[in-house]
Amino acid sequence: IDGLKWRGRYPNFSGARLGLKASRISLYGVPPTDLDDEQRPDAVKKHDIPIMPPTPCALCQTSRALIIRPKNGQKLCKTCFLSVFESEIHRTITAHGLFHPGERVAVGASGGKDSTVLAAVLQTLNERHAYGLDLVLLSIDEGIRGYRDDSLAAVRRHAAQAGLPLHIVGYAALYGWTMDQVVAAVGRRGNCTYCGVFRRQALDRGAAQLGVRHVVTGHNADDLAETVVMNLLRGDLPRLGRATGIVTASPASSAAGRTHQVKRSKPLKYAYEKEIVLYAHHRGLEYFSTECVYSPEAFRGSARALIKDLERVRPSAILDVVRSGEDMARLVPPEVSGRGSSTRIALLLLLSLPTTTTMEKGKGAAGVGTGGRVEGRWRRWSGD
Repeated sequence: IDGLKWRGRYPNFSGARLGLKASRISLYGVPPTDLDDEQRPDAVKKHDIPIMPPTPCALCQTSRALIIRPKNGQKLCKTCFLSVFESEIHRTITAHGLFHPGERVAVGASGGKDSTVLAAVLQTLNERHAYGLDLVLLSIDEGIRGYRDDSLAAVRRHAAQAGLPLHIVGYAALYGWTMDQVVAAVGRRGNCTYCGVFRRQALDRGAAQLGVRHVVTGHNADDLAETVVMNLLRGDLPRLGRATGIVTASPASSAAGRTHQVKRSKPLKYAYEKEIVLYAHHRGLEYFSTECVYSPEAFRGSARALIKDLERVRPSAILDVVRSGEDMARLVPPEVSGRGSSTRIALLLLLSLPTTTTMEKGKGAAGVGTGGRVEGRWRRWSGD
């Protein structure tokens, strides 16, 4: 392409006449500098056009800029980008007081880019700034064949490379249902509602099994902007508080029946998805990038498309939407904030699923007990 631009400006220049391959043409639209004077085109001899120097990093001013930050257009070298990204996460953590020394923290690990980067950044910052955290990976197996089994393999590799313990909790063990069975029962539309509630409750249950009272998740700025738009389109303003809050809490019960609050936080709340991908690339982090087989039917996809269109026009739109959601959430009265117990919501969803008898008459047995047995098992777990 650059060679064609050059020939358009200077017809006498011909890469073929000079015996040049396409890869030999300079990225800056001028012939390579290693040609001797006899090989250089007449146009260069006449006009003595200078070769454009590489753009320096906006911070260190010494290394060549390799990255243009999607958030603000800043041009940075690899080292400065990694440092700035980590520093911004550190400022988010300290500004909101997310951790305290000696705390055991579970990182919700799905194998995707967000949770993989979150675990890597927390490990780095924990050592650099002496947080004093005891980190463990907590993964949820929803029972989606051909998707979650592959992503869990990526989680196991990351856990081994990072030297972090890994604990896996499955829907089948907790609820007697896998997501494949739920979709077979309720259809593809609306299944993300079941999965989202079940996953949040599973994280709390897994934290209780580990004796952990703080779970961090990889929700980024793009995720929060999508959630704000979804709630606005649904007219569900009371949920904005939980959606935009960097810290939320919900009751979880241990096997002994004791209930305690599980704190959930989002250290990547103000990090752009594109910058998370860049960080993973330049750190050489391996992650699972296949989309869930059921997500194309989700309403979130429409909100995501809208956010991406806004970002193309105005890159700051993502954080603008998040900040607007935070402002609107503060206007919602606490008594109508809609913060229900994920335990009770998950129970209601479980009881709404068909029983084994219904499944046998329809699409085949699900291999689970009746609603009454599910409710009894849930009461033993939750202490409700």
